[in-house]
Amino acid sequence: MSEDWQNAGFGLYIHWPFCQSLCPYCDFNSYVSSKIDQRQWQGAYIREIKRIAAETGPRVLGTVFFGGGTPSLMAPETVHAILDAVRAAWPMANDAEITLEANPGSVEAGRFRGYRDAGVNRVSMGVQALNDADLKRLGRLHSVAEARAAFDVARSAFDRVSFDLIYARQHQSVAAWEAELCEALAMAIDHLSLYQLTIEQGTAFGDRYEAGKLSGLPLEDDAAEMYERTQEICEAAGMPAYEISNHARTGEESRHNSLYWRYGDYAGIGPGAHGRLTLNGRRLATETYLQPGKWLEAEGTAGSGESLREEITQQDQAVEYLLMGLRLVEGIDLPRLEGLSSTAINMNKFNSLMEHGLLETADNRLRVTPKGRPLLNAVLRELLSEA
Repeated sequence: MSEDWQNAGFGLYIHWPFCQSLCPYCDFNSYVSSKIDQRQWQGAYIREIKRIAAETGPRVLGTVFFGGGTPSLMAPETVHAILDAVRAAWPMANDAEITLEANPGSVEAGRFRGYRDAGVNRVSMGVQALNDADLKRLGRLHSVAEARAAFDVARSAFDRVSFDLIYARQHQSVAAWEAELCEALAMAIDHLSLYQLTIEQGTAFGDRYEAGKLSGLPLEDDAAEMYERTQEICEAAGMPAYEISNHARTGEESRHNSLYWRYGDYAGIGPGAHGRLTLNGRRLATETYLQPGKWLEAEGTAGSGESLREEITQQDQAVEYLLMGLRLVEGIDLPRLEGLSSTAINMNKFNSLMEHGLLETADNRLRVTPKGRPLLNAVLRELLSEA
């Protein structure tokens, strides 16, 4: 019998925790360090790969994702050695997607060719804005000119290039965002991740917001209009949304992130990396130590960087599948949900959401409608509520 994770496949996430500087809006697990022993990190990653491969056995690996932090600060030789270990650990899919995140300020043509030669075949660039004043406000170290030059370098080295933009920024009008989005779409792009600025606790922006010092944030109605215009403009440009914040030309969707949303299995290594692994018929949640030093110490002394490993109940698997899968335009497979748990959905709220046109079903799938997508968090709260 097949296991549930096989509906979506198996991937590997590798977290590189270091950045040149910390952005004021970012709550990712990232650190600034003046000295990084790349050989030490390379050895730790390779040992973790071998440890996990011994547990999973020879299942086919479909995706690898170097996230961060800023993985484009890794030496190409480090990436090469890690990917050699990955290829030795698991049989790779013929069309395996291997993505590396990059910041425009750390892009060099020689370095990118080195990543390509190591086996990386997709790059995701953290551009964030096509406006120098806003880049400075966001704490980014690059200029728009540098971002465009980095994009050209990436395009020359890789067939598949994505970049991120943040909207609903300070002092940004709807018209300014429309113009910026059209500028991005004109750059021969095949994938865009478009995120509304959120103010996270524990970040510099979060502290400023609490102190009443983060001026110029758009009104809620303006932010909602930016979202709607984003959908319309991208759709017209042949890059419709396939997930709540991600747009792509047909066939250019991020396979690794889609594996998360379709609730596949993935191993997570590196500081702060999470995983979902099915071993001996049990689905496990894994977490690793957040601090780079602590993670290295645990890996070196205990033989594992994991800080937590616990079994996920069938009910909780169904909830996670709903939370992840309803982010996708394609939605979720209802028989698969039923196979995980028949009680995950509050049927009274389900019927109400259907009546209000926020959910729809077709071909044994459940989807959030275009009307419901801007309200996704509220839809999920209702769907999973106990009352």
